[in-house]
Amino acid sequence: YSLATIDHGHPLYSICPFSPTDLNLRSLSLSCINPQFRRATTAASPRKRKGKRKMSEDDKPDAAGGRGTALCTCIAIFLLLAGITALTVWLVYRPHKPQFTVAGAAIYNLNATTSLPPFISTSMQFTIVTRNPNHRVSIFYDKLSAFVSYRNQAITQPVILPPLFHEKHSTVALSPILGGGGPPVPVSVEVANGLVMDEAYGVVGFRLVLLGKLRWKAGAIRTGRYGIYVKCDVLLGFKKGFVGQVPLLQSPQCKVDI
Repeated sequence: YSLATIDHGHPLYSICPFSPTDLNLRSLSLSCINPQFRRATTAASPRKRKGKRKMSEDDKPDAAGGRGTALCTCIAIFLLLAGITALTVWLVYRPHKPQFTVAGAAIYNLNATTSLPPFISTSMQFTIVTRNPNHRVSIFYDKLSAFVSYRNQAITQPVILPPLFHEKHSTVALSPILGGGGPPVPVSVEVANGLVMDEAYGVVGFRLVLLGKLRWKAGAIRTGRYGIYVKCDVLLGFKKGFVGQVPLLQSPQCKVDI
Protein backbone atom coordinates (compact mmCIF):
# COMPACT_ATOMS: atom_id res chain seq x y z
CA TYR A 1 0.00 0.00 0.00
CA SER A 2 0.95 3.62 -0.32
CA LEU A 3 -0.17 6.86 1.40
CA ALA A 4 -0.89 9.99 -0.54
CA THR A 5 -2.81 13.12 0.35
CA ILE A 6 -3.65 15.85 -2.10
CA ASP A 7 -3.50 19.54 -1.02
CA HIS A 8 -4.46 21.90 -3.78
CA GLY A 9 -3.05 19.59 -6.34
CA HIS A 10 0.25 18.96 -4.52
CA PRO A 11 0.84 15.63 -2.85
CA LEU A 12 1.86 15.95 0.73
CA TYR A 13 3.66 12.69 0.80
CA SER A 14 5.43 10.71 -1.85
CA ILE A 15 4.46 7.13 -2.53
CA CYS A 16 6.23 5.21 0.16
CA PRO A 17 5.86 1.52 0.78
CA PHE A 18 5.21 0.42 4.31
CA SER A 19 4.15 -2.63 6.09
CA PRO A 20 0.45 -3.12 6.84
CA THR A 21 1.33 -3.87 10.41
CA ASP A 22 3.20 -0.57 10.84
CA LEU A 23 0.36 1.91 11.20
CA ASN A 24 2.34 4.49 13.19
CA LEU A 25 2.59 7.46 10.89
CA ARG A 26 5.28 9.03 13.05
CA SER A 27 7.67 6.28 11.98
CA LEU A 28 7.54 7.47 8.39
CA SER A 29 10.81 8.81 7.14
CA LEU A 30 11.06 12.55 6.54
CA SER A 31 12.27 11.70 3.12
CA CYS A 32 8.75 10.72 2.17
CA ILE A 33 7.53 14.26 2.69
CA ASN A 34 7.12 16.26 -0.49
CA PRO A 35 10.02 18.75 -0.66
CA GLN A 36 7.73 21.53 -1.90
CA PHE A 37 5.49 21.20 1.15
CA ARG A 38 8.50 20.98 3.43
CA ARG A 39 9.80 24.30 2.08
CA ALA A 40 6.36 25.92 2.43
CA THR A 41 5.90 24.88 6.01
CA THR A 42 9.41 25.97 6.91
CA ALA A 43 8.84 29.43 5.40
CA ALA A 44 5.45 29.79 7.11
CA SER A 45 6.70 28.87 10.56
CA PRO A 46 7.84 31.96 12.49
CA ARG A 47 11.46 32.12 13.52
CA LYS A 48 12.36 33.00 17.05
CA ARG A 49 14.18 36.30 17.25
CA LYS A 50 17.46 36.22 19.01
CA GLY A 51 18.52 38.95 21.40
CA LYS A 52 17.34 40.53 24.63
CA ARG A 53 13.75 41.47 25.27
CA LYS A 54 13.11 45.21 25.07
CA MET A 55 12.74 46.74 28.55
CA SER A 56 9.27 48.08 29.24
CA GLU A 57 8.50 51.31 31.05
CA ASP A 58 7.50 49.40 34.19
CA ASP A 59 10.86 47.61 34.27
CA LYS A 60 12.89 50.83 34.16
CA PRO A 61 14.21 52.02 37.57
CA ASP A 62 12.55 55.06 39.11
CA ALA A 63 15.34 57.63 38.74
CA ALA A 64 13.33 60.47 40.32
CA GLY A 65 12.52 58.39 43.38
CA GLY A 66 16.18 57.48 43.82
CA ARG A 67 17.26 61.12 43.67
CA GLY A 68 14.58 62.11 46.20
CA THR A 69 15.71 59.43 48.64
CA ALA A 70 19.34 60.52 48.33
CA LEU A 71 18.38 64.17 48.90
CA CYS A 72 16.38 63.33 52.03
CA THR A 73 19.29 61.27 53.35
CA CYS A 74 21.73 64.15 52.82
CA ILE A 75 19.40 66.62 54.56
CA ALA A 76 18.93 64.28 57.52
CA ILE A 77 22.71 63.80 57.88
CA PHE A 78 23.30 67.56 57.67
CA LEU A 79 20.68 68.31 60.34
CA LEU A 80 22.10 65.61 62.59
CA LEU A 81 25.65 66.97 62.28
CA ALA A 82 24.42 70.55 62.85
CA GLY A 83 22.56 69.46 65.99
CA ILE A 84 25.58 67.63 67.35
CA THR A 85 27.80 70.67 66.67
CA ALA A 86 25.37 73.06 68.36
CA LEU A 87 25.04 70.76 71.37
CA THR A 88 28.82 70.47 71.67
CA VAL A 89 29.29 74.24 71.52
CA TRP A 90 26.54 74.75 74.09
CA LEU A 91 28.01 72.19 76.49
CA VAL A 92 31.50 73.68 76.13
CA TYR A 93 30.50 77.32 76.61
CA ARG A 94 27.10 77.03 78.34
CA PRO A 95 26.47 80.71 79.23
CA HIS A 96 25.17 81.44 82.72
CA LYS A 97 23.01 84.36 83.79
CA PRO A 98 24.78 87.51 84.92
CA GLN A 99 24.53 88.36 88.61
CA PHE A 100 23.38 91.74 90.00
CA THR A 101 23.69 93.17 93.49
CA VAL A 102 22.93 96.60 94.97
CA ALA A 103 26.08 97.77 96.78
CA GLY A 104 25.01 101.27 97.83
CA ALA A 105 22.20 103.83 97.76
CA ALA A 106 21.80 107.57 98.20
CA ILE A 107 18.60 109.65 98.45
CA TYR A 108 18.79 113.33 97.55
CA ASN A 109 15.08 114.04 97.42
CA LEU A 110 11.91 112.16 98.34
CA ASN A 111 8.61 113.97 98.70
CA ALA A 112 4.98 112.91 98.44
CA THR A 113 2.20 115.47 97.89
CA THR A 114 -1.22 115.29 99.53
CA SER A 115 -3.11 116.49 96.47
CA LEU A 116 -5.48 114.28 94.55
CA PRO A 117 -4.11 112.39 92.85
CA PRO A 118 -0.93 112.43 94.94
CA PHE A 119 2.50 112.70 93.29
CA ILE A 120 5.94 111.51 94.35
CA SER A 121 9.07 113.36 93.33
CA THR A 122 12.44 111.84 94.11
CA SER A 123 16.11 111.76 93.19
CA MET A 124 18.02 108.58 94.03
CA GLN A 125 21.29 106.96 93.13
CA PHE A 126 22.02 103.26 93.35
CA THR A 127 25.35 101.52 92.92
CA ILE A 128 24.76 98.25 91.09
CA VAL A 129 27.46 95.62 90.82
CA THR A 130 27.03 93.13 88.00
CA ARG A 131 29.21 90.07 87.58
CA ASN A 132 29.72 87.87 84.54
CA PRO A 133 30.31 84.33 85.87
CA ASN A 134 31.22 82.87 82.46
CA HIS A 135 34.86 82.01 81.77
CA ARG A 136 34.46 81.74 77.99
CA VAL A 137 31.50 83.98 77.19
CA SER A 138 31.24 87.78 77.08
CA ILE A 139 27.99 89.75 77.40
CA PHE A 140 26.67 92.74 75.46
CA TYR A 141 23.88 94.81 77.06
CA ASP A 142 21.67 96.84 74.72
CA LYS A 143 18.87 99.29 75.49
CA LEU A 144 19.19 99.00 79.25
CA SER A 145 16.81 101.13 81.32
CA ALA A 146 16.22 101.45 85.07
CA PHE A 147 13.51 102.78 87.37
CA VAL A 148 12.50 102.56 91.04
CA SER A 149 9.19 101.25 92.33
CA TYR A 150 7.58 101.39 95.74
CA ARG A 151 4.81 98.97 96.69
CA ASN A 152 4.58 97.77 93.09
CA GLN A 153 4.14 101.28 91.65
CA ALA A 154 6.85 103.12 89.73
CA ILE A 155 7.98 106.33 91.47
CA THR A 156 10.60 107.38 88.88
CA GLN A 157 10.58 107.64 85.12
CA PRO A 158 12.69 105.04 83.27
CA VAL A 159 16.25 106.19 82.67
CA ILE A 160 18.12 104.92 79.60
CA LEU A 161 21.55 103.53 80.44
CA PRO A 162 24.49 103.47 77.99
CA PRO A 163 25.38 100.18 76.23
CA LEU A 164 27.58 97.95 78.33
CA PHE A 165 30.12 95.29 77.34
CA HIS A 166 30.85 92.69 80.00
CA GLU A 167 34.14 90.85 79.59
CA LYS A 168 34.56 87.19 80.50
CA HIS A 169 34.52 86.51 84.22
CA SER A 170 34.59 90.20 85.17
CA THR A 171 32.72 92.62 87.44
CA VAL A 172 31.28 96.02 86.46
CA ALA A 173 29.72 98.71 88.70
CA LEU A 174 26.95 101.10 87.59
CA SER A 175 25.72 104.17 89.49
CA PRO A 176 22.74 105.66 87.67
CA ILE A 177 20.79 108.62 89.10
CA LEU A 178 17.07 107.94 88.92
CA GLY A 179 14.28 110.49 89.07
CA GLY A 180 16.49 113.55 89.34
CA GLY A 181 15.10 116.42 87.30
CA GLY A 182 12.19 114.39 85.99
CA PRO A 183 8.52 115.25 86.42
CA PRO A 184 6.68 113.94 89.53
CA VAL A 185 5.04 110.56 89.12
CA PRO A 186 1.34 110.11 89.98
CA VAL A 187 0.65 107.34 92.50
CA SER A 188 -2.30 105.98 94.43
CA VAL A 189 -3.36 107.35 97.81
CA GLU A 190 -2.32 104.10 99.52
CA VAL A 191 1.21 104.39 98.12
CA ALA A 192 1.57 108.04 99.20
CA ASN A 193 0.28 107.31 102.71
CA GLY A 194 2.49 104.20 103.01
CA LEU A 195 5.59 106.22 102.11
CA VAL A 196 4.81 108.82 104.80
CA MET A 197 4.42 106.07 107.39
CA ASP A 198 7.63 104.26 106.37
CA GLU A 199 9.61 107.51 106.51
CA ALA A 200 8.34 108.15 110.01
CA TYR A 201 9.36 104.64 111.02
CA GLY A 202 12.80 105.00 109.42
CA VAL A 203 12.78 101.94 107.13
CA VAL A 204 11.67 102.13 103.50
CA GLY A 205 11.61 99.27 101.04
CA PHE A 206 12.24 99.95 97.34
CA ARG A 207 12.60 97.84 94.24
CA LEU A 208 15.17 98.72 91.62
CA VAL A 209 14.23 97.37 88.18
CA LEU A 210 16.47 97.01 85.12
CA LEU A 211 15.14 96.11 81.67
CA GLY A 212 16.91 95.60 78.39
CA LYS A 213 18.44 93.21 75.89
CA LEU A 214 21.60 91.15 76.07
CA ARG A 215 23.69 89.03 73.71
CA TRP A 216 26.28 86.39 74.49
CA LYS A 217 29.57 86.27 72.59
CA ALA A 218 31.82 83.20 72.53
CA GLY A 219 34.77 83.66 70.20
CA ALA A 220 33.38 84.46 66.75
CA ILE A 221 29.87 83.28 67.71
CA ARG A 222 27.25 85.82 68.74
CA THR A 223 23.78 84.90 69.83
CA GLY A 224 20.61 86.81 69.13
CA ARG A 225 19.18 89.36 71.56
CA TYR A 226 17.44 88.09 74.68
CA GLY A 227 15.29 90.14 77.00
CA ILE A 228 16.60 90.61 80.53
CA TYR A 229 14.55 91.61 83.58
CA VAL A 230 16.36 92.33 86.86
CA LYS A 231 14.58 92.95 90.19
CA CYS A 232 16.52 94.17 93.22
CA ASP A 233 14.56 94.48 96.48
CA VAL A 234 16.33 96.64 99.08
CA LEU A 235 15.53 97.98 102.55
CA LEU A 236 16.97 101.42 103.29
CA GLY A 237 17.36 103.16 106.61
CA PHE A 238 15.80 106.53 105.80
CA LYS A 239 13.87 109.22 107.63
CA LYS A 240 12.23 112.27 106.15
CA GLY A 241 14.58 115.18 105.69
CA PHE A 242 17.75 113.12 105.44
CA VAL A 243 19.89 113.70 102.31
CA GLY A 244 22.83 111.63 101.09
CA GLN A 245 24.12 108.10 101.46
CA VAL A 246 21.72 105.84 103.33
CA PRO A 247 22.49 102.50 104.97
CA LEU A 248 21.46 99.26 103.27
CA LEU A 249 19.56 97.24 105.85
CA GLN A 250 18.88 94.40 103.45
CA SER A 251 20.18 93.86 99.94
CA PRO A 252 19.92 90.25 98.75
CA GLN A 253 21.10 89.20 95.33
CA CYS A 254 18.84 90.49 92.59
CA LYS A 255 16.56 88.14 90.70
CA VAL A 256 17.46 87.85 87.00
CA ASP A 257 15.07 86.57 84.35
CA ILE A 258 16.15 86.06 80.73
